[in-house]
Amino acid sequence: MSQINSLREQIEPYQQALYDHPINSFIQSPAELAVFMQHHVFAVWDFMSLVKKLQAELTCVSQPWVPKGSAETRFLINEIVLGEESDVDQYGVVISHFELYLRAMQELSIEPSPILTHLLQAKSLVEILQKVANANLAPSIKQFLRFTFESIANRPIEEIAAIFTFGREDLIPGMFQLIVDQLKQDVPEQVGTLVYYLERHIEVDGDHHSQLAYRMMEELCGNDADKWQRATQAAIESLKVRKVLWDGIVGES
Repeated sequence: MSQINSLREQIEPYQQALYDHPINSFIQSPAELAVFMQHHVFAVWDFMSLVKKLQAELTCVSQPWVPKGSAETRFLINEIVLGEESDVDQYGVVISHFELYLRAMQELSIEPSPILTHLLQAKSLVEILQKVANANLAPSIKQFLRFTFESIANRPIEEIAAIFTFGREDLIPGMFQLIVDQLKQDVPEQVGTLVYYLERHIEVDGDHHSQLAYRMMEELCGNDADKWQRATQAAIESLKVRKVLWDGIVGES
């Protein structure tokens, strides 16, 4: 068994707990949709922060430019960044997935927490963590954000890559497919941008980006058993904290 397949086998019970989570049948009304999106927007944002951390560590983003790491890894992360930060909307206009999500919220008249704007104004990881600690946010959101930004600040790159790959990319398509089907049936005329966003994630993350992320993990961990073990533990922790976020959404209803 390859190292990456071994990792996937070890994290499977934690992923399954999320696939079986009540969140997958939670959205039954406009009020529940609002609760979901007001929580989940923080996950969309922290996902983008993980992507940019990987790009900063695995490619050269300073001047003068010099080759950094392997060309294969540079290609993998830059390809992922391109798709997440500069995708297209349903009209072919270039937009990031985060901005697309905010547009979907606006079309549904769902206001994101003003604390999100406050966090977006932070200039450093230390400032973000301070703002999160002092924010009037649900405990589940605070725990989720603390995990992400403490990981970005302190963990080695292969662990951050595992959090990105298995706590985010590998999970999203299967979870969102159920939500997409439900939204199309319940309120198709109100959720055009949101459904496009979710379907875009299923299309891109369910195949192309997942395969790129797996290759990135293999490049970063190589044949180092210790790196693979730490990456596995980081992936498990990220899945556990994602469950905390989902528990918070369902518990607020």
